[in-house]
Amino acid sequence: MSDAARLTTQRATAEYLREILLRPGVYREAWRQHVVRPRDDVINQLAIAEVIATYFASAHSGDTPVLPYQLRDIVSGALSGTHLSAETLEWFIEAFRFAPHEAGQLRRLLAGSSRIGVLSGTRGVPLSVEPEVDAALGPRRHQTLSLHDHVWVGADGRIDRSRTVHVIEAIAPGLDRLPFVCDSNVVALEVGHGCKELAGQLRWVGGDFFGTEIILSRTLEVGETLTLEYWLSYRWYAGPEDPSACEYRRAVMRKLHNLDIRVEFDPDWLPRQVWWAHWDGDGGVLEREIVTLDSQHSSHRYLHSLEKAVAGFYWKWDADQ
Repeated sequence: MSDAARLTTQRATAEYLREILLRPGVYREAWRQHVVRPRDDVINQLAIAEVIATYFASAHSGDTPVLPYQLRDIVSGALSGTHLSAETLEWFIEAFRFAPHEAGQLRRLLAGSSRIGVLSGTRGVPLSVEPEVDAALGPRRHQTLSLHDHVWVGADGRIDRSRTVHVIEAIAPGLDRLPFVCDSNVVALEVGHGCKELAGQLRWVGGDFFGTEIILSRTLEVGETLTLEYWLSYRWYAGPEDPSACEYRRAVMRKLHNLDIRVEFDPDWLPRQVWWAHWDGDGGVLEREIVTLDSQHSSHRYLHSLEKAVAGFYWKWDADQ
């Protein structure tokens, strides 16, 4: 691995590590108990060092004690991604007792796996409509623990429908509804498991965006979780060769964890080429990579997190790139 690639994987691993440590739960409480005045979204590095030093004391009781201040530079380098070794990562995993799946994902990220990603940017929607969409979303009252999009492209070469499984956690008391924003290509929204009903019809928010609210099947208090399921149906005025009809994007203005996107094509109409891409909020492709369809004629990608960014697939039906 080149020095540049190694630094990229370290930074991606560090970003996911920070997210785990900031997520409400036992990991965050393990270090926040050492902070007199904890602040939201701010990791106290000395408190992290306290947890790791305590782990060293219990795991190596016969050795000379390691003091928290001696670990501060190591913790700083690990959390910034400038100096994160496999050994240091294991200290975090053992000291905080990360769950096996989280520990495995961190190790694979640091090893340079191309199957796991962390993506953040500066904008998830065009600047011209950002205030309106942000207002439609309202104050942040939940966080996304996982979101899975399964998208079907029909025999006419255009997206036909999608199914989303969305796991949320309440971060504010009395959470009884979820804001929902989509673009103008969506013709219908149907809710299922975890959802009671829609608060109203889709309403225009701004630009090409529409919004409504999904009423939850039960009211959540802080820390409670719920799995939602909903389906979208699409209509297209553009032909299948139009670029706008040859892509599926997930735009995120704030932040979500564990994004899984799968686009499945009809076997009678397969694209010549498919790319996984990262877009600027105003439309331009920032990065892309060619992907191969699997035996079920689908492309799949998983991201640990997505923040203020747009990611997804786009494709072409002919050989022209």
